[in-house]
Amino acid sequence: MKIRILVSQPAGSVLHDRPWPTEGTEIDDLPTAVAAHLVASGVAEEVTEETRPRGRKSRKAAGSDG
Repeated sequence: MKIRILVSQPAGSVLHDRPWPTEGTEIDDLPTAVAAHLVASGVAEEVTEETRPRGRKSRKAAGSDG
C-alpha cells in the first residue's frame, strides 16, 4: 500500500525504525498493516491512481469583494 504522510512530527520521531518523513512524502515499502493504521489514524492517506498529487490547488474566485 502506497501512502502519503499528512502530519509532521517533532524532531527525533520515528516511523518503522526510520526517521519520521516530512509532510507530503510518499512511502510504498511499509507493511500493509502499518500503512493501513496510519491511514485510519489520519496521519497518512492512501495514494491511488485517482489520488491527485498534493500541492497547489487552483480555485476560481466565486466573486470579488470590491
